[in-house]
Amino acid sequence: GEDGTIQGIFEHIQIPYVGSGVLGSSVNMDKEFSKRLLRERGLPIAEFIVFEKGEVPSYEDVSRKLGNAVFVKPASLGSSVGISMVENKDQYVQAVKDAFTYDTKIIVERRVKGREIECSVLGGENPIASLPGEIIPRKGFYSYDAKYLDEDGAELVVPAKLDDNMIEEIKFIAVKAFKVLGCFGLARVDFFLVEDSKIIINELNTIPGFTQMSMYPKLWEVSGIPQHELVGRLIEIAVERFETLRKLRRFYI
Repeated sequence: GEDGTIQGIFEHIQIPYVGSGVLGSSVNMDKEFSKRLLRERGLPIAEFIVFEKGEVPSYEDVSRKLGNAVFVKPASLGSSVGISMVENKDQYVQAVKDAFTYDTKIIVERRVKGREIECSVLGGENPIASLPGEIIPRKGFYSYDAKYLDEDGAELVVPAKLDDNMIEEIKFIAVKAFKVLGCFGLARVDFFLVEDSKIIINELNTIPGFTQMSMYPKLWEVSGIPQHELVGRLIEIAVERFETLRKLRRFYI
């Protein structure tokens, strides 16, 4: 539902929908393309390498470039599905095998040690950012189980305990990343905040969760937009885009 496929169907049959369009959805679904675009526009990301089957680098080559501790991820999945934290050769071999069961392309990233910060973005042409929140995983990293199945998998600190300057910088970068990657309507921007106060973008999620444990609505709640109003705004933004696009000339005779 977030790779651009269903968005294309909705556009073809002319039904308004909430969230990013075909391009924004597909770009954000592919971690390689989204990271390259962010890097090209000067936004901070963790070092990474990409490979497909038949070109898998050795753990020794990976560790020389990225360090011994890395994350192995399928290139085009969300919710931390198929992600493994790796610290040795045996773990790396198994992680690559696992990731290839979900995708034909794999991302390996340098493991960044820092606070996990999230920021919600809302809007169309002039998006706004919420107060940031912090996730404190209790079991290694913020896995699929911790997000959706284990209520004690992580502590959510909303809003995050940050000084005003850092809050404004995170909000600024979140909105910029949202625009660079062609997002629309809503997205959650995930960051790492390392010890020297450097901000690193982890990824963007164009269809963030709306469960009781989800950060996106929680962050807007503390930013002054309750969930019922948030849903209303998302619908209004979607309808406005639909009406705008419908008036455009898409052909020439």
